[in-house]
Formats: sequence, C-alpha cells, structure tokens
Amino acid sequence: MAGERRVFDKEFKLMSVELSNSRTDLGALAKELDIPLAMLYRWRRELSAKQNGSFPGNGKVVLSETEQELARLKKELRETQMERDILKKAVSIFSRSDGKYSGS
Repeated sequence: MAGERRVFDKEFKLMSVELSNSRTDLGALAKELDIPLAMLYRWRRELSAKQNGSFPGNGKVVLSETEQELARLKKELRETQMERDILKKAVSIFSRSDGKYSGS
C-alpha cells in the first residue's frame, strides 16, 4: 500500500503550475515539491482548460451554465434510451406468447 492519500490546497496547485511555467526541468521541480510529475502535468492541463473554475476542491466540479445543461440533457437521454429498451423487450415478450398480443 502506498499509504494515505495526500491533499493539496488550491494555492499550492496554483503556485506549482506558476513555477512549472517558469522552469524548464519539470522533473526536478516535481521532486522538489514532492509530487509525481504526472500530477504536475494534470494540474497544468486543468488550469489551462478551466482557468477560474480549476481546482474547486473536494472533487466538486464547477460547471458553467452550458455544461450543466449539457449534463442534464445527457442524463435525460440515457434515461429515455433505457425506457425505450425496456419497452422494446416488453413488446418482444408479448408478441412471442401465442403469436398474438391481446392488449391486456
């Protein structure tokens, strides 16, 4: 086991990304900060992608209005597809029994 999971605050992440932008040897920087190099790259990628919405804390992702609407629509689509699949199976079951569907 690797031990307990470490938690880094937003200020540390921002400071690490700023340092990584000013330094050339990111491997040495990661060792100095005692973090994996992949984590440093991930923090840089997240900051460049989300700017102010990056590093919200506790795994709670801050979504814009359009991202929230997109997530809601995707969830609704999944639910509708699941309902459709259930109805298809029910029709298949009813149409197989006795070759007729009685409607009741």
